[in-house]
Amino acid sequence: MALKRNKSNIVNLALAISNEDGKAGMTVDQTIINGRSATVQFRLINGAKKSGAVKLDRQSCEDLLEALQEILATDGEF
Repeated sequence: MALKRNKSNIVNLALAISNEDGKAGMTVDQTIINGRSATVQFRLINGAKKSGAVKLDRQSCEDLLEALQEILATDGEF
């Protein structure tokens, strides 16, 4: 009989992005297992309510990045 040990390094990142009063915004949660991203999910925050989690794959995250860069490239107040 042989002993097999499997050790996983799991890191959970939680990022919160909100407006100045903190009542509206979103959270981004990422799970990293053994140095590789396993899941990324987003939730909207509106007051005390949180929306259901929306999981995105890597391509969707890259598309979101591109969309945000395009938005921020335009001058003006939001």
